[in-house]
Amino acid sequence: MKISTSKSELLTVLQKLSKTVPARSTLPILSCALFKVEQDQVLLRTTDLEITLVSRLTASIEEPGATAIPLQTLLDITSALPDGRLTIASNPENRIELITETGVYDLMGKSAEEFPALPEVTEQQNIQISGSVLKSIIDMTLFAVSRDELKPVLTGVYFNFTAENLTAVATDGHRLVRYIVNDYEAGGYTGSMIVPRKFLSLMNNLLDRTETLELSMSENHLTASIGDDFVYTRVIDDRYPDYESVIPSDNDKTLTIDRDKLLGAVRRVSIFSNKSTQQIALRLSPERSLITTEDPEKASKAEEELPAEYEGEDLLIGYNALYLKDIIAHVSDETIVIRFKTPISAALFFPKTPREKLDVTMLLMPIRLND
Repeated sequence: MKISTSKSELLTVLQKLSKTVPARSTLPILSCALFKVEQDQVLLRTTDLEITLVSRLTASIEEPGATAIPLQTLLDITSALPDGRLTIASNPENRIELITETGVYDLMGKSAEEFPALPEVTEQQNIQISGSVLKSIIDMTLFAVSRDELKPVLTGVYFNFTAENLTAVATDGHRLVRYIVNDYEAGGYTGSMIVPRKFLSLMNNLLDRTETLELSMSENHLTASIGDDFVYTRVIDDRYPDYESVIPSDNDKTLTIDRDKLLGAVRRVSIFSNKSTQQIALRLSPERSLITTEDPEKASKAEEELPAEYEGEDLLIGYNALYLKDIIAHVSDETIVIRFKTPISAALFFPKTPREKLDVTMLLMPIRLND
């Protein structure tokens, strides 16, 4: 194998590929990028066995072939090189030679035959989705995805495509986001899937809002085609929880408040909360609305009055400040409407002015306050 390319072209591709290389693995080959040089194209591939990224490299081909090169070493030396052309060559023993204007660098590669094969995808159904829609969904849902690997079904975002709309849902058991795009055309595809968090995070880095994305859904895999990149991921094969049943429909107490003022108050007051529980409380009445916290261990407490409009009976309700901050920060309006029922039931968060064709609902479970 022998190719010639520019530092900038190689660096751009390596930086993308590095996002799918596992930080730790019992398989050393997974720390490599597979270079597959054909007569008319150069393809680079990395995988962590769950997600596979294939990128096309613009290069002059001198000799076809394939080899696996340690990605981090190649990325480090490429980053440190001055701008200019470079040549990458390998011999039958997978000895890699990087030739530049400043010097020659040798490292040991691995056999291309050791590298995991591409996922087998059959009976694919094509889905069209715009970059702007997918990025908006990712921005609004990813924070609520669970990181608990013991609950794999919650470690992804649930997508449901119908003839009328697209619904995306994420929850970790404490927070829930339901994002509905009405009047959405998915290219004729109807069905549902649970897409892993890592795939969506990678897509957020690769996507441009102006692009139209081609997705292909098979029995176990989802494939995305973006420009010169192809991304393969396993979908989460499980039944998503009945999220509709946990979204209350009878919350009768309403707080209307400026988003930034509420977020600022939560951030300030939570500084004085207990670091293990992050517990803060909302004390709401038609006369005044307060946010408070107290940490007996450190003999610290804080209280702020909120400039807000509250309708309903007096209410004292507790929250984890970290979860509350996340919810507030993701409401896409200057004014938030929060609907409550009781101190132990879920509250719903809405933008006061909904965006056209969008129905966004956020839910947050309270915590029991210490006496």
